[in-house]
Amino acid sequence: MTGPVFLARPVRGLVGETRRVVHTFDVPRGETPSRLVAFCGADFGPGELEIKNAPEGMPCMECLRHIPVPAS
Repeated sequence: MTGPVFLARPVRGLVGETRRVVHTFDVPRGETPSRLVAFCGADFGPGELEIKNAPEGMPCMECLRHIPVPAS
């Protein structure tokens, strides 16, 4: 499994409301990257994301498919 993750969705107006799904991201380590890439491959620049403090809203199904599963 990877390290900690966070949830975020595109800010209002960046994409249509039906595409404002909640994506899952690895928490960056070291320097802050210029762009963040979700588990689904969608990438976002500064000011393009609204961080979610709890699971809410429609999740990105591709992100859910790509979340690493912990070893049992």
